[in-house]
Amino acid sequence: MRAVVVESWMDPRELCVGEVGEPEVRPGTLGIEVRAAGCNFFDILMVKGEYQVRPPFPFVPGAEVAGVVTKVGEGVEGFAVGDRVFGAPGLGGFAERAVMPAFGSYRLPDGVSFEQGAALPIIYPTSYMALIHRANLQSGEDLLVHAAAGGVGIAAVQIGKALGARVIATAGGTEKLEIARENGADDTIDYREEDFVERVKALTDGKGADVIYDSVGGEVFDKSLKCIAWNGRLLVIGFASGTIPSVKANRILLKNSAVTGLNWGGHAVKEPQKIPAVMQELFALYAEGKICPVIYRTYPLEELPEALAALGGRRSYGRRDALSSAGPFGPGGGSQSKGDSREVAKDGVTVNSLQPGFHDTDRVRRLAGSDLEGFANQVPAGFIGRADDFGSIAVFLCSEPARFLTGCGIHVDGGAYTALL
Repeated sequence: MRAVVVESWMDPRELCVGEVGEPEVRPGTLGIEVRAAGCNFFDILMVKGEYQVRPPFPFVPGAEVAGVVTKVGEGVEGFAVGDRVFGAPGLGGFAERAVMPAFGSYRLPDGVSFEQGAALPIIYPTSYMALIHRANLQSGEDLLVHAAAGGVGIAAVQIGKALGARVIATAGGTEKLEIARENGADDTIDYREEDFVERVKALTDGKGADVIYDSVGGEVFDKSLKCIAWNGRLLVIGFASGTIPSVKANRILLKNSAVTGLNWGGHAVKEPQKIPAVMQELFALYAEGKICPVIYRTYPLEELPEALAALGGRRSYGRRDALSSAGPFGPGGGSQSKGDSREVAKDGVTVNSLQPGFHDTDRVRRLAGSDLEGFANQVPAGFIGRADDFGSIAVFLCSEPARFLTGCGIHVDGGAYTALL
């Protein structure tokens, strides 16, 4: 089968697809045909040998997958061949086939695509467990979410809003701040342009944030201790900055605050009994429309280095998925799903709406090579407009109705252009 194999520590740009044998489906596990695998920051660290987990060589990275059950291991109950499932195998996700423990595998809820399913196993439980079980976030409290346009950041914003908190989001740049607002943030701060410490104090009348969600570390962690409220809770989620900070204990003392960590992966070993309840609570929030993974873009398996580069370079938002067994791939580098879709056609253009999410507006603008400003709200929902040239297609993709279409397949009559975005 095709898979991304790591045989020595390397830069993610060196990753490539090779042929390997299929993994063995052992008792208590499920064999999966992988349809989508989520990309995480720790994937970058792992292939470089800089993560706390250093697998023996050779190994296939990829910790989150969604796909179809192809084989049920001995002793497994509740699953059958053909089930649509998702889970976190820990390793092996960036391949055509993977094996997952049956405990910790879940059926995809109705209406959830494989791409969205691959974004569920780690980032949403991480944010849910952190905000509820570690920080005890209460309705009406002020929640500050750093890197709010990233995977765990968006999850924290959505869950915080669902819990009734006032959400303050930090991110870099106008587009990412808009993503945070669209996912529930009440106030946003561009950390590139503003001192978030002073802005948080101003937004909270000098009180500071009751709960701070930090997946960045480094200077962001240090400064967060300067804008935390009395009895505040600072959540340590990760160190995307690459710097692990030291705690100045006097600040914890003076504010009567708490610094607490969340290691979701550790629950599988230390407290596995908590995992099913957390997932069921997340399914309920999804059914109520209060959470929904945001997919920045999907990539074919061969373009995994590009996906990880976008993640590591902070050029993306939400989640990136690598697809290993989907339909044809086009010039946009995305995929055409065979899953549920809603088809709308007018004036020779067909759009397959694969899932809720956000398309890469900047990339469309670059490809179009034209000025699209002013067109954002001119296309009514369900209407495509004439597709006489690529500019017209790009205008639609940058319009408000299209902001909730990800993986759009657009075909112009006569085969003049097919865009898979």
